[in-house]
Amino acid sequence: MKITEIEPLPLRTGDASIFLVVVHTDEGLHGLGEVGMRSRPETIHGALRDLGALLTGQDATRIEHLWQLMRRGGFFPAGSDVGAAVAAVDLALWDLRGKALGVPLYDLLGGRTRDYVPAYVHLPGRELPELADNARGLVEQGWRHLRIDLSDQAGEAFQPRRAVRRTLGLVWGLREALGDDVELLIDVHTRLDPAEAAQFCREVEAARPYFVEDPLRAEAVDSYRTLRQRTGVPLAAGEQLTSKWEFRPLIEGELIDHARLDLANTGVTEGRKIAAMCEAHHIQVATHNPLGPVCTAASAHVNLSLPNVSLQEQARPHGWDGEDAILAGPRVGAGQVVPADLPGLGVEIDLRAARLAAQVEMPPPPRLRRDDGSFTNW
Repeated sequence: MKITEIEPLPLRTGDASIFLVVVHTDEGLHGLGEVGMRSRPETIHGALRDLGALLTGQDATRIEHLWQLMRRGGFFPAGSDVGAAVAAVDLALWDLRGKALGVPLYDLLGGRTRDYVPAYVHLPGRELPELADNARGLVEQGWRHLRIDLSDQAGEAFQPRRAVRRTLGLVWGLREALGDDVELLIDVHTRLDPAEAAQFCREVEAARPYFVEDPLRAEAVDSYRTLRQRTGVPLAAGEQLTSKWEFRPLIEGELIDHARLDLANTGVTEGRKIAAMCEAHHIQVATHNPLGPVCTAASAHVNLSLPNVSLQEQARPHGWDGEDAILAGPRVGAGQVVPADLPGLGVEIDLRAARLAAQVEMPPPPRLRRDDGSFTNW
């Protein structure tokens, strides 16, 4: 089965943008992948053109070999955005392999270790009354793990210490409103420097969050060593990383409790290796997935096959019901995700409709600034 084309397919589904990749073969089968890092779309398009030239004519079943070729075959390491493009192709190759053999991906990975994947959902709203009402509604639907982010006042302004005070108030208000049986997850979104992150993590400990995610930037993961010494709150990080080498300091230093593995940034091939490293250090995998049906399905398949999984992120509590271009995908609801009972990833799209709806441009990411106008992390 030879690769004939790698097709980029950026789409808008409802209120979200997703960047799919289609790998076509000479046997008429195609596999679906998804790009995790989409803030520099022209970089992704360029990387996919390079990968297409490299892989056209290659045997699509040699997945590990092709991963090595894509990641290491250009002399300079293929990290960050290029790594995410590689990950999307890797997902599509695993999807192809499952389709060719007529089996779901989790069977290729050793079979199921669980019946479903526990999941958490994003809690919408800004002020406490709205957040509490929305939380009660989600709990009634069966969601027991709810995520909020560390945020400041509305708009683009973000002052870290003010955001810390505001978010602490929201967390305690939600804990009082919801009791102890609902788990709260706090995504700092890399918005704090070490001193502010340590202060926030220490003060939020008593509210018993499930974890605090990405309190620090990912450029220097050794900063987690200092933070780890200053707080006992469970820490989660890794969504911006694309390889085992980038994850290595966090894992071998046991600086995190939950690895935020994003398969649309690592691919299945590399993601499984990272998960195995985590298992040796008693670190749970909490897959990062604010993306589309392909990443959701890939995460669910990999999580079904792993022994060390805590949670899967699921930004949309109802999945892709009502999306015309998505013909089949994972089942989402009541705090869990289950892949469709189909070969490969179990995602089917209407390629013709998707091409007609393809976006020429991806929307730019939000950006935040401090009160004095200086740049700060989003």
